[in-house]
Amino acid sequence: MSTIGLIGGMSWESTAVYYRLLNERVRTLRGGLHSADVLLHSLDFAPIAEMQASGDWAAAGHLLADSAIRLERAGVNCILLCTNTMHKLADRITAATRVPFLHLADVTATAIRKSPSRRPLLLATRFTMEQAFYRERLAAFGVEAMVPDAEQRDDVHRIIYEEICRGRIEPASKARYLDIVAAAVRQGADGVILGCTEITLLVSQADFDIPVFDTTALHVEAALDFGLETASQAA
Repeated sequence: MSTIGLIGGMSWESTAVYYRLLNERVRTLRGGLHSADVLLHSLDFAPIAEMQASGDWAAAGHLLADSAIRLERAGVNCILLCTNTMHKLADRITAATRVPFLHLADVTATAIRKSPSRRPLLLATRFTMEQAFYRERLAAFGVEAMVPDAEQRDDVHRIIYEEICRGRIEPASKARYLDIVAAAVRQGADGVILGCTEITLLVSQADFDIPVFDTTALHVEAALDFGLETASQAA
């Protein structure tokens, strides 16, 4: 199997989910003691979160590009950035490296296009919900992502940074997310994008009657499809 490179740590809570899902999926596919061939560079999230809050995206982009270069030099066959928000800086990674970069929004949009959903609600950090970089990427695939209203966005963002990223899973916060989705459905939402990789720790398809697009799980599936295909081509 090809070697999958992960840029993680943003936060490590969801990066751990990436690692677990990759290995569980490989075990299912190949059986026995098989596990995923992975190289992980896990960054310290605290300074990056400060860069996000202050708008210093240039500095954050430098860190991500450096991480990608290190993974490429280590011999990975593809790179995954294990965070939706930091895909704002995906071009910094692709400009600095030559190995394939599996863009999380493209993976998500592809899955949505295979479903009946065309107006899913995007739950994510404030940066991802309010800035255009992610929604425009989805729109290129014909997906019109809805976002919660301002008060709801504040709550979604706060719960991510103050709770889920810190390992806290609160029933009241889950209830708030469910209420936000229910309000969006009344306004025409026909799906839910878990557009922050941590959100999968709080809610899942089991909580909804409409399609849920778990970006973490979708990213893992795309990485393994790529890894197995390239390995078979090289054989």
